[in-house]
Amino acid sequence: MKNNKYILWLLIFLVAFNLMQQKDKSQEGDVFLMQSDIGIATKKTDYREGKSVIVKLQNNTEYAVDIPVLCGTQPLEVYKYENGNWAEKKGTEEVSNCEPTTLTLLPGENTDVDYKNWAYRLFGESGRYRIGATLNINGKEQAFTSNEFTVEPRTAIGRLWMNAIYRPILNGLIYFIKVSPGHSLGLGIIFLTLFIRTLLLIPSQRAMRSQKKMQEVQAKIEELKKKHKDNQEKIALETVALWKEHKVNPFGSCMLMFVQFPILIALYYVIREGLSMDKIELIYPNVLDGFSFHLMQEHFLGLNLLSPNLIILPLIVGGLQFTQMHLAFARAQKKKANKPPSNKPAKKNSDAAPDMQDQMKMANNMMKYFMPAMIAFFTASLPSGVGLYWGVSTTYGIIQQLVINKQQTKNTTNASEPTVRVIEKND
Repeated sequence: MKNNKYILWLLIFLVAFNLMQQKDKSQEGDVFLMQSDIGIATKKTDYREGKSVIVKLQNNTEYAVDIPVLCGTQPLEVYKYENGNWAEKKGTEEVSNCEPTTLTLLPGENTDVDYKNWAYRLFGESGRYRIGATLNINGKEQAFTSNEFTVEPRTAIGRLWMNAIYRPILNGLIYFIKVSPGHSLGLGIIFLTLFIRTLLLIPSQRAMRSQKKMQEVQAKIEELKKKHKDNQEKIALETVALWKEHKVNPFGSCMLMFVQFPILIALYYVIREGLSMDKIELIYPNVLDGFSFHLMQEHFLGLNLLSPNLIILPLIVGGLQFTQMHLAFARAQKKKANKPPSNKPAKKNSDAAPDMQDQMKMANNMMKYFMPAMIAFFTASLPSGVGLYWGVSTTYGIIQQLVINKQQTKNTTNASEPTVRVIEKND
């Protein structure tokens, strides 16, 4: 049962990681791009509030077309259908040390324009939208528009995710960045990690103790399996009774995983797309006061926390994860190693099941080495800020595990010491 925690954790992480990495599939073909000299079409026809809108531009003329890109202004014009008219929406921001640039489209060339930095300011409300542009084609001004697309309201789950997880994580990170020396993103992530782990200290302690108790009763469970190997119902009933006797919750060690996992996903999205002027509307006024995104330092210990690190950070995080798992399994392995050999001769039974203890050891070793490797792979694929969070969180967990192991060793030692009672006889 104790291995179920890690297997379940891995499966959930794999599914979520796949969802993170997948790209939006186009719902509309390229036909719309060929209907005018400059084709403008969105990748999808339906978006959720606050989601990034991606627009494809295609030059169908024989001339090179220049598209001016102004500082602090969205790439192309955005229109929303309101009160029977198409009203232009603006998402201007103040930008320092920036000079206007020009995007040049050669004949037959196409490119994508991503509104990820304007998602909330321009597409934060549900409704009908379209993209427009007025461009100079061979000395003649022409207006072009995209297909119409819809921005839908968030679902109930989406609102819960936004208000209960994503927005608090974003504001917590912004606050810690604001109070960190030099507006350091790295220190902000570290402070946020320590804060979250401290809030989860009690449930995480219970989860670790539950895991240790599961290790202690596992040998008895395997004895039950051998004793009633042909009666699965009997095994199940006596296993439940054994859990009750030792006050073990088989799912207690999984609770921390379910709490931490949404935090990890939220932090991924915060670092990937939340640290920009576009998210100002999601920041609480008292947190935003005195903070500026332009002052934030995204480099920390030689790492760009907004970009993946392929070698150093994954090795560190994988090593920390291995250390924590080693400590989690250490007590059970030590207890088995110190167990005195039995003088009873082994029973010969041609129908005997394979040694379950050896199978457990093999499974533990596989998880012990496989899981850190997978964590290292994920770290190399995600922004370094997420890896920094996981590394600090794992270090915190290692310290907790050392304390739990020490307490368990002390309790076991005290319990194993014989108690001598002296009875005085009165003459």
